[in-house]
Amino acid sequence: MKILLRHFAILLIIYTADAQQTQIIGHRGAMGHAPENTVLSVQKALALGVDGVEIDVFRCQSGEIVVFHDKKLNKLTNGKGKIEQKTWIQLQELQVMGSEPIPVLKEIIQLIDGRVRLNIELKGKNTSRGVFNIMQTAVESGRWKMNQLYVSSFDWEELREFRKLTNQFGIAVLTDKNPLDAIPVAHELGAFAVNPNHKKLTQDMIKQIQGEGFEVLTWTVNDTNRMKELTSWGVDAIITDFPDRAKSN
Repeated sequence: MKILLRHFAILLIIYTADAQQTQIIGHRGAMGHAPENTVLSVQKALALGVDGVEIDVFRCQSGEIVVFHDKKLNKLTNGKGKIEQKTWIQLQELQVMGSEPIPVLKEIIQLIDGRVRLNIELKGKNTSRGVFNIMQTAVESGRWKMNQLYVSSFDWEELREFRKLTNQFGIAVLTDKNPLDAIPVAHELGAFAVNPNHKKLTQDMIKQIQGEGFEVLTWTVNDTNRMKELTSWGVDAIITDFPDRAKSN
């Protein structure tokens, strides 16, 4: 009996340590190594052994859900104007940082193929329904589990629209302000996580947020010393441009 209890205690310690391990999420794929929010960037993140990938989406003029961060095309592509005012045919003619095409969400879903979790940040308005439909189709295909796909956004109204569509998929509340201010809306939305700017985050805040029942997925952490500090404080996940730095800690 003592031997069995000893083995059980060892297994419990191993499981607890694994459960508490800080997850590494590649920001816009692995944008420190490849053009952000592209197939190449996501492939790089997967190659670096991430636990999850974060990407950004807009709904373009013709209705497709496209993976891109900025409202305007000018900075990141050879095009001009607002991405929401372009059709998918027009966007296919552009290149991100001179080399990579703008993907649609469906491409990224197919590429990851349920191997890691996917955080879909709703950057633009009217993205909720299209994203929900794609997520639902992915799960119905049998390639993804429901808890592997979730949305996040700074636009809490868009998150409210998403929640009206489904209670099945997870929501993470993004904030660049006092992380504790996101707790009430996280409760309202039935969110599973709060995603705060790491620069606004303290150890006590992490404990308070987790004490309210939410995970803490903090962004965008690229300094290795800060990664170590946040990990020691018990954050649930670090979102980073350089997953390799986090994996080496």
